[in-house]
Amino acid sequence: MKKLLLGAMTLLLSASLAACGTDSAPKDNAATGDGGVVTLKVGATPVPHEEILKHIAPQLEKEGVHLEIVPFNDYIQPNVQLGDKQLDANFFQHIPYLEEFAQERNLDLTHIAGVHIEPMGAYSQKYKKTADLPNGATIAVPNDVTQVGRSLALLEKNGLIKLKEGVGISGTIKDIVENNKKFKFNELEAAMLPRVLPEVDLAVINTNYALEANLVPTQDALFIEDKDSPYVNVLAVRTADKDNAALQKLAKALNSEDVKTFINDKYKGAVVPAF
Repeated sequence: MKKLLLGAMTLLLSASLAACGTDSAPKDNAATGDGGVVTLKVGATPVPHEEILKHIAPQLEKEGVHLEIVPFNDYIQPNVQLGDKQLDANFFQHIPYLEEFAQERNLDLTHIAGVHIEPMGAYSQKYKKTADLPNGATIAVPNDVTQVGRSLALLEKNGLIKLKEGVGISGTIKDIVENNKKFKFNELEAAMLPRVLPEVDLAVINTNYALEANLVPTQDALFIEDKDSPYVNVLAVRTADKDNAALQKLAKALNSEDVKTFINDKYKGAVVPAF
């Protein structure tokens, strides 16, 4: 009887340990195909990023990946929360901004899919062409490091200013060496630029914020970046997760022909596929 009782207790203990081991093992339902659904929390700015994610969500659901889209209206928190593991990925930024932000904040982030380009444009509610801008006109530009350099390069390309030779997209207001019309520059948070448009003479605005403000970049911008702009918007993840099966399914969906067609049909050249 004692041997029988001891054997039963041993069997029960073994089963208990086995169960604990199963619960603690990492699970990747999308990778193992065990019928479960993996939820990915993805941060995104509303237009066009959130719209694109919503478009592919039903198909991903069929593949065992549920998207929980977390909307943001700034360029700081999506990366901070990704680094803090509050998000699994984000989709809102181009590569220069991602690299600059990650280096500055010591975050180990990377990108696994290049999706589209949003050509930056210059807008005015007061003037129809740049030649009409008066001496001392106020020009509003984004205030983060990569975006201000990008906007100044665009202004230089269209003959409004001249930057110090060699600064390229890394220029700052201090790098302006020619400003014949003595333009005044206001550096503001990117999301604020459409709102201040009535108060300034010209504003250089990211396409996502222009679209949110019901501006049509290809029609309303006085001038806009070429379609071969290097600022590809990407799906960003923590480097440790770059091979995660569910994230790779998301990356593949974002680079599908279906998404290319959706972007072309919906945004009419204001957003350009980059794959």
